[in-house]
Amino acid sequence: MKFNKTIVFNFLLILFSIGICAQELPPIKNYSPTIYNGENQNWSISQSKEKYIYVANNSGLLEFDGAKWRIYASPNNTVMRSVNAHENKIYTGCYMEFGYWKRNEFGNLYYTSISSKIKESLIEEDFWNILNFDNWVLFQSLNRIYIYNTIDESIKIINYDTQLPKAFKVGDGIYFQKMEEGVFKIENGKPVLVSDHPLLRNSILVNIFKSDDKILYQTQNEGFYYLNNKELIKWNIAANSIISAISVYSSLQLSDGSFVLGTISDGMYHLDKNGNLLLHVNQEKGLNNNTILAIFEDVENNLWLGLDNGISFINFNSPFKIYNDFRGKLGAVYASAIFNNKLYLGTNQGLFYKNLGTNYDFTFINGTEGQVWCLKVYDNTLFCGHNKGTFVLNDSGIKLLSDMMGTMEIKPVKKNKNLLIQGCYSGFNVIEKKNGSWQFRNKIKGFNPTSRYFEFAKDGSILMNHEYKGVFRIELNNDYTEVLNYRIFKNVQKALRSGIASYQGDVLYTSNLGIFKFNDEFKNFEKNTLLDNYLVKDDSYVSGRLINIESTKTLWGFTEKGMFYFSPGKLNNVSNISKIPLEATSRKFIAGFENVLHLKDESYLFGASEGYIIVDLKKIKPLDFAVHINSIDKGTINIGSIPVALNSEAAFKNKENNVSFKFSAPEYYKYAEINYQYQLKGMYDEWSAWSKESEVIFKNLPYGDYTFNVKARIGGKISNNVATFSFTIKRPWYLSNEIIVVYVLLFFVLWSLIHTLYKRYYTKQKKSLMDKKQREFSLTQLENEKEIMKLRNEKLQSEIESKTRELSASTMSIIKKNELLNTIKNELGDVKDDQNVKPVIKIINKNLSNTSDWEMFQEAFNNADSDFLKKVKVAHPNLTPNDLRLCAYLRLNLSSKEIAPLLNISDRSVEIKRYRLRKKMDLAHEKSLVEYILEL
Repeated sequence: MKFNKTIVFNFLLILFSIGICAQELPPIKNYSPTIYNGENQNWSISQSKEKYIYVANNSGLLEFDGAKWRIYASPNNTVMRSVNAHENKIYTGCYMEFGYWKRNEFGNLYYTSISSKIKESLIEEDFWNILNFDNWVLFQSLNRIYIYNTIDESIKIINYDTQLPKAFKVGDGIYFQKMEEGVFKIENGKPVLVSDHPLLRNSILVNIFKSDDKILYQTQNEGFYYLNNKELIKWNIAANSIISAISVYSSLQLSDGSFVLGTISDGMYHLDKNGNLLLHVNQEKGLNNNTILAIFEDVENNLWLGLDNGISFINFNSPFKIYNDFRGKLGAVYASAIFNNKLYLGTNQGLFYKNLGTNYDFTFINGTEGQVWCLKVYDNTLFCGHNKGTFVLNDSGIKLLSDMMGTMEIKPVKKNKNLLIQGCYSGFNVIEKKNGSWQFRNKIKGFNPTSRYFEFAKDGSILMNHEYKGVFRIELNNDYTEVLNYRIFKNVQKALRSGIASYQGDVLYTSNLGIFKFNDEFKNFEKNTLLDNYLVKDDSYVSGRLINIESTKTLWGFTEKGMFYFSPGKLNNVSNISKIPLEATSRKFIAGFENVLHLKDESYLFGASEGYIIVDLKKIKPLDFAVHINSIDKGTINIGSIPVALNSEAAFKNKENNVSFKFSAPEYYKYAEINYQYQLKGMYDEWSAWSKESEVIFKNLPYGDYTFNVKARIGGKISNNVATFSFTIKRPWYLSNEIIVVYVLLFFVLWSLIHTLYKRYYTKQKKSLMDKKQREFSLTQLENEKEIMKLRNEKLQSEIESKTRELSASTMSIIKKNELLNTIKNELGDVKDDQNVKPVIKIINKNLSNTSDWEMFQEAFNNADSDFLKKVKVAHPNLTPNDLRLCAYLRLNLSSKEIAPLLNISDRSVEIKRYRLRKKMDLAHEKSLVEYILEL
């Protein structure tokens, strides 16, 4: 019977695909850098000594520094086909052009053409491959090899009449295939035939490897061959049936001797050094694309795949292996167990298993549809806590042991190995082993709250955590049929996603407030400072779930930033803590339902919402990495940024006070988040908070000296260096040294001028002050004199008033005397005895006309008002003494009646005198005589 070869291969491939669909894969990370023209084919990959990744892309040269992708357009705007980072240069080849890129002082790559220096013209060619060998770099097209001497920069050309698919570096030699002629080796710059076997002449070679003592020739479709005494023999390996059915475009021998094959339409295959298939990854299992154009192993043994669309990174050296439930067959994994050399997974869809150590798919166990809460191996029996109840699995098969719904936890009773306590939706149940088989015994009465997680205290009581009610202490009777009493602890708060577990004989309760230990003596919880102090305080709380793995004496916990586990100290009882940087968003565990299974050695399985993760603690190694400042830009608000040289201190103009820094740590781990922390001394002496951002800008910095520092953190590990850059922002022009000198000169000139002016002013002020004081003195003296004058005047006025009073008194005395004399005279005039009376009358008349009274009056009047009579004489020189006498009496404001006795005339005569006096004074009719005299 004849079989169609293609059908057989396809059948084998289908079987193989079924077998490996349950593979646990290393972490895969996909990149799709933004390309200007949308074309994202990646033909070649390399890495520089700074650990930057370089990719030959359709649009040019891609650079990845661990934080950001950057593209440099190809020199002639054609597709870049090849790249090779060697020493401090990045060699590239494209259509009709090859050369190298070198980093300038600003951190940017600039291009130097090598092909333009060739005297001989290039033919129509693309440069598909670049190899470095000692002091030479080989640029290969389909028709030529250009050998560039890096020392003297000379170029040698090897021409071929037929196509040259690819050149290969094998050990210390350079091999290449010449179609229709065979395989050649370059010796002393000349091709030497190695084999002209028909298969090597007509089949395209993808690569040539050295494996042990053999040179392996890998073809595109026929697999591996090697030469034995010039006879070409096919390498007999287990994977021949697989690789013979695929078309290989690219391949690479890894540092451990294994092989990676990149296919045209079925992703990547990984073979060990003996040809056994280890791994198959395609687009269905996480790659960006199924066409692998380029393969590269970096310095940390990670694999980079250049795809027909995008770039994929496989963390081969990762401690993590991922089982992704791409098809949704398993669901979320809530529990796992190893039983009878099989791996069992309890999920939200049921119970599954597969044989340990195989890549075959998981098998569903019929009848277990629904939510599985826990899996426990005890007494050579697998117990499955299920939404339907409790299943048991042993050598005789699986059966439903109890239909009491919602078995969430199962634990053996320490005092009786034949009893199991199970926590369920409605309290606790008891399972008993009787007559060699396990069976449901009873429900424990008196307690009905959901009992998901619980532990036994040393006195046999149950400590059960309820997220919504708190932590219970439950005391049971001796036969586990009834709850005697229970209480809720008041010193520990209820909390969502809290947990309870036992570790090294202690019962621990964990919440967002910390880790608490149950004190069996005082029957209460107290803070466990020994363990609580180990927790990283800046990690956000995710879950208080603690899981005790008794086989390894480890206690596992979970935070937002990663996982941790406690293990016993080697020299004392103090627990050690180890941390694994696997963030909650990456691991996708079910918060509050985390589960861990010890597989073997230091490997652990963690259930996740889309499968599970296997962690191998032996592969967790301390990281040794550095952070780099990639570029610095300065600028002003209105002007674009200007690059700054990285290799020296810089001084910026005052307006160039917006400074930005780009930095990165070129480490490539899918599950290790890179955070950065920076400091700007001179402005912010405190370090910033940790951040994922790999760029920072400082705006409107004042003048002064600054030092920028940056460091990186991956997981809990800090970079082994602090990248630093010092710079100065100059003072503004009005504060420059030259202007300050001008300011000093102006200051002295101004000071001198001010001093001179002040001196003049001071002298003037002094003189003015003296004048002022003199004036004030004179004024004071004048005021004093005025005061004295005033006092004198007051004294004189007083004297005048006194004399006036005396004058008035004298005048009145005269008036009284004259009135008396007139009265006597008049009375005597009536006496008839004239002889005796006449002498008396004569004496009286003599006294009445006596001038002595007037003279005395005049003297007194002149003392009282000395200037009046003079003023009257001056004003009216025509007045007679009698007129002046009348004026004096009027000055005293005497009435006519009072004046008459003084003048010894009648009242009428006085009025006449007053009339005549007005005439002489020529007074106006309306003017009063007395008023006028008083005004003089």
